[in-house]
This record gives sequence, structure tokens and C-alpha cells, in this order.
Amino acid sequence: MMMISHRVLVFSATILMVLPALIFSSPSTSAGSTASPSSISRPGRADQQAAIAPPARSPEAEEPVETIADPLEPVNRVFFHFNDRLYFWVLKPVATGYKTVFPEPFRVGIKNFFSNLMAPVRMVNCLLQGNLKGAGNETIRVTLNTTLGLAGFLDPAKKELKIEKQEEDLGQTLGVWGMGPLLYIEWPILGASSARDTLGYIGDRALDPQTYLITSIPVNLAVKSYEEVNDTSLRIGDYEDFKKAAVDPYIAKRDAYHQYRQHKTKERGKTEKPSGGQRKPGPPRSLSAQIAHLDLPLDNSFYSY
Repeated sequence: MMMISHRVLVFSATILMVLPALIFSSPSTSAGSTASPSSISRPGRADQQAAIAPPARSPEAEEPVETIADPLEPVNRVFFHFNDRLYFWVLKPVATGYKTVFPEPFRVGIKNFFSNLMAPVRMVNCLLQGNLKGAGNETIRVTLNTTLGLAGFLDPAKKELKIEKQEEDLGQTLGVWGMGPLLYIEWPILGASSARDTLGYIGDRALDPQTYLITSIPVNLAVKSYEEVNDTSLRIGDYEDFKKAAVDPYIAKRDAYHQYRQHKTKERGKTEKPSGGQRKPGPPRSLSAQIAHLDLPLDNSFYSY
């Protein structure tokens, strides 16, 4: 009995010595244990505000994207698919064969020749827009390129004097005068346009020397077809890249065309950025970003399919 009491006293004394240490000691947090709430650092007010603050938006994201009315969309889509098939089934194969036969310097010369013929259109529209410097540059260009440039086949005005072509037409002129695009139109064969640009196209044809030099309608159409084949041979692949990057090629083409024409109207009097050969236009960035960096095609003929 005395032995049991002695053991109870020893056990009780041990408990009394260990228990305070367990109660009042600060627990250490091991790698596998759960940290106490007081040991977790709480974010300050500045960190909380930074966490809930919206991410900074770039100027391109804030810039509203301009759109064009499209009440004729069902009909336009039919003509878009027609032009698309016309490109892949007729124009591209012919242009590919043409490209195989004729070297690029020859094809660039043909493009320069037809571009030189359109100098009166650009010159008159520069005057109508009040761009006297541009009209003067076009006068110098057509004079030098027609004489020293072998009827425009070469471009000494650009190569020697660095005088760039003024890409102006009556559609842009009407835009400068305050006329809006009104609505989008996809013409068969001619491609993307608007009500304003359609009126401009008719007016430009009245200024085109080919209208008076080639009076036969079949011959005129043949010449225009050859010009289109030649131009296409210099940019095979651009349209394919454009379609590949688009979720809806029709919408992408319509919006890109509208953005491009609006940009050309606002940037009147400025020479186009030299492309240095074939272009790769596709829209990897937003349309507004492409406009800002001149990544959209710098040639109306791109939108003719």
C-alpha cells in the first residue's frame, strides 16, 4: 500500500512539473503542422487595393473599334463566297502559272506601268482634297516615270528622288468632304466596297485614261483581268493567311476593309509606308493595332476577292 502511494506521488509530481511547460510554451510550427492564425502574415491596405484594382489597359484596348452598317449581309455573304471561290478556283491557279513563267522584276514593272496610268486619278483627287504638295509630287512622278522610266515600267521618281506615290481616290475624297461610308457592299468580282466607295469608283473610272484609250469593252475587260492576274501573282498567300487567322472571314474582311478605308481617309496626304515586296497582312493583333502599325494591306486590290 505504501509502495502504491509512493508511485502515485511521483507520477503526480511529474505531471505537475510537465503540465505548465506544455501550457505556457509557444508552439513551434513544423513543416507538416498547421500554422496558427497569428503566425500568418496579413496583407496591408495597399496590397489589398492592388489586388482588387483592375489591370491596366493599353490604349489599343481602350480605343473603340469602328464598324460599318451591313444591312445587305445575307446578299453580301453570297457574293463573298462567290469571290472566294473565284479566287481559289480561277484567279490563284492562273496567277500561280503566270508567276512561274514571268520573273518578279517583270511583274513589278507591269504593276508600275498600270499604276503610272492611274496618275491622273491620284493627281485630281489630291487637288480635290486640297493636297497641293501631293498633286505636285504626282505631276513630277508621272513626268519622270513616263519619260525616264520607260512609260512607267520603272519608277525612277521613287528610286532616285524618293518621291512616293499618293494613294488617293474619289472615295477618300468624299470621305474628306464629310461623307460617311453609309453601308458595306460586297460586289461580285470587284470585291469589298461601300456605298461611298462605289460612287468614288465610278468617278475614278471617268478619270482613268484606259477608259478613253481602250474603247472596246471586251478588250478593256481583258486588260483589267490581266492587271488583276499580275497583281495577284505578287501577293499569293496574303489572302490565305488572312482567312486562316479569321474566325469569320466575311466579318474579318468587312471590318478590315472599313478600318483600312477610314485610316486612308484620315491619313490623307501621307505617303504609304514602303512594303518592300510581298506583304503578310493577316490580323494577329486587333484591327486598331494593325491600323496603327500599317499592318493591313496597303493596296485596295487585296480586298477585291
